Amino acid sequence: MNAVGGPKVVAVGGGHGTAVTLRALRCYAGEITAVVSVADDGGSSGRLRQQLDVVALGDMRKCLVALADPSSVLARAFEHRFGETGELAGHAMGNLVLAGLVDATGDLVAGIDAGAELLGCAGRVLPATTEKVTLKAEADRGEVEGQVAVAATGRIRRVSLVPGGSRPPKEAIAALADADQVVIGPGSLYTSLLAAVAVPGIAEALADSRAQLVYVCNLFPQIPETEGYDVAAHVVALREHGVEVDVVLWDSGAGLTSGDCDRPLVDRSLAGANGLVHDPARLAMVLSDLLA
Repeated sequence: MNAVGGPKVVAVGGGHGTAVTLRALRCYAGEITAVVSVADDGGSSGRLRQQLDVVALGDMRKCLVALADPSSVLARAFEHRFGETGELAGHAMGNLVLAGLVDATGDLVAGIDAGAELLGCAGRVLPATTEKVTLKAEADRGEVEGQVAVAATGRIRRVSLVPGGSRPPKEAIAALADADQVVIGPGSLYTSLLAAVAVPGIAEALADSRAQLVYVCNLFPQIPETEGYDVAAHVVALREHGVEVDVVLWDSGAGLTSGDCDRPLVDRSLAGANGLVHDPARLAMVLSDLLA
């Protein structure tokens, strides 16, 4: 349930980290939008990209489930994965449903909106771009293409998308322009967060937005993608991709040091009970306090 009269908040990224952020936003935001990367080329999403000529749907599925009623049987079914044998082996049911909705509506945004309506979502999930794109990284080892390959690469300097002319849907740009707060992270720096920002127009929309721009830093380095990174290195990577954040959330009790970070740092205990992922309730408290 959204907070009546609460702020308009946009989460940018993809995967499990952005899903955690969306669960946090439900505690205080009046209007929630997720702008999600569609560059995944692994697992069920990657197979459907090849078989059905659709963008990667898995990260949007995770975000829809995060915004659905926690007691929803349909939301649980969206996360169901079929067994190890047969043509459906390994597919998430939600990916198949979303692919069908996109095909039935003839439009990616309309299809995802239809999925949100089915699930009774407390917000909207939008693709960072409606076009099929491939993530490309410039690293010490040379150019690497494909999200799975980039995630297995260290010492990355920059990521971009192929083809280079992809654009965000107008609804994503409008949400960023109208937001009171934009939350980037937590999540894989290059393969989720910057994969969304790399869509031409997203970084520019972030720069033009009047919103408070918050970066939620990961609890630990992601090996090998951000091996050796401290918080400052994350901030530098964002800046080199055109994103200047207003404040950084960091949990000094986890596994990441601050380094020489030149943006305001808010150090809070954000890890959940298992110490491995952010706790949505703790994250919500800090994010809402930033707007007070």
